[in-house]
Amino acid sequence: MTTVRIRVLFCLLFGMAISAAVMGEPASRPNILFIMADDHSAGAIGAYGSRVNQTPHLDRLADEGMRFDHVYCVNSICSPSRATILTGKYSHLNGVPTFNRFDGSQPTVAKYLQAAGYHTGMIGKWHLGSDPTGFDEWSILPGQGVYFDPTFIERGGKRVIHGYVTDVITDLSIDFLKNRPKDKPFFLMCHHKAPHREWNPDEKHRLMFANRTIPEPPTLHDDYATRTDAIRECTQKVFEDLTRRDLKLKPPERLDAAAQKKWLNTKPTEVEVEIDGKKRVLRGDELKSWKYQRYMQDYLACVQSVDDNVGRLLEWLDQNGLATNTVVIYTSDQGFFLGDHGLFDKRFMYEDSIRMPFIVRWPGVVKPRTTQEAMAINADFAPTFMELAGLAEPADMQGRSLVPLLKQERPADWRTQYYYRYYHDPGDHNTRAHYGIRTETHKLIYFWKKDQWECYDLVHDPFELKNIYSDPAQAGVVAGLKAELYRMKKKMKDDDQYANQQPLPGVD
Repeated sequence: MTTVRIRVLFCLLFGMAISAAVMGEPASRPNILFIMADDHSAGAIGAYGSRVNQTPHLDRLADEGMRFDHVYCVNSICSPSRATILTGKYSHLNGVPTFNRFDGSQPTVAKYLQAAGYHTGMIGKWHLGSDPTGFDEWSILPGQGVYFDPTFIERGGKRVIHGYVTDVITDLSIDFLKNRPKDKPFFLMCHHKAPHREWNPDEKHRLMFANRTIPEPPTLHDDYATRTDAIRECTQKVFEDLTRRDLKLKPPERLDAAAQKKWLNTKPTEVEVEIDGKKRVLRGDELKSWKYQRYMQDYLACVQSVDDNVGRLLEWLDQNGLATNTVVIYTSDQGFFLGDHGLFDKRFMYEDSIRMPFIVRWPGVVKPRTTQEAMAINADFAPTFMELAGLAEPADMQGRSLVPLLKQERPADWRTQYYYRYYHDPGDHNTRAHYGIRTETHKLIYFWKKDQWECYDLVHDPFELKNIYSDPAQAGVVAGLKAELYRMKKKMKDDDQYANQQPLPGVD
């Protein structure tokens, strides 16, 4: 069959799928504003009990809507999560297990909503290698983009917009809302770059955290006793792997560009700082504590800018009469380690890495100040958008709509466990490939390239410090989890097609 005939056939089939999906347009379908930060840990949101910062605008969303406490990503890394959110499918079915180029010809929730009459927009971090499809308007950062004076790619080419990236993305999102066709509902994906590494805050927010002492997490000094080799071998440790660039150290003068780059990318074992007007050289435990503080001060300053800009969007909706008919969702593309287990970044199947913040305000439907304990995954987002728009869920999506949970009507057959798989090995942080299952009480992880296992009792060991896989007393539990793991692997149609793939280059 020729390429042209294949494309024609796809268009016909996709059109039939759209026709089948439309269940009849409600009199007033809600607008959907989906705000996603990059690497924003739930532990850095006041509504989730943060000990390290305050986020009044995100807390307002939670106060006026529903906070989900158990939402997880199925592959904790940027591009794969974004592909899953767009398609409602796991990485092995959407073709993005690592940093692969996203095939924009496949069905996406944006295409479904656009065909059903929504005005669709994508603003900010895309990070999928191909141009967005299914969007009436889009303006995206190239790759990771930069924090200051960012370049944006649009249909007409590229343009540089002066300013701080979080502010600029919000400005562009408000422009989209202002200029939208008023006779259509809108679906806007507002994707922030922050607080992604290298955690570069603007001056206003940097000063807010410059002299703060951030509480240390209880597992910052985790010794990895009972754990497999994977966590010891990774290079995403706060004490060992933050570079001079991450720590915002100033390079010596008169270095050429190559020498400066090498200096900045070095992981320092001692640092000279000025304390109380006196210069001191930090080493050992003193340096470790200082590194954690520098990391967190910049990270939280970036988060604060995101929170302020969420406030700007909420205020614009209020002032323009759109708040009551707009579903506002806030999330992150995955979790993030804030020194938990001595780590930064994500990837691992540990809770801090896979748990996503997820807050939904839907006036008149979602009761204010409610929480949801049911387990959800990022593959559920696309089916949720579909139901919000009055569309039936396509049969090939692997998630489920969260609308019943938003209405506090938990289906009797709702999931009590989910399947996870991470591929990027060795990747940017030498994090070992693994897959596993998380139930409501336990977690089983298999590092398949090393043939090593970890198992945790999440009820009695919520910080995941004791691997019980080899405990004879837990043999029955482990056997049951293994059986469920392989059943779930088969159910998700994971046939190991990417298991031996060499990881593509990418900036995490």
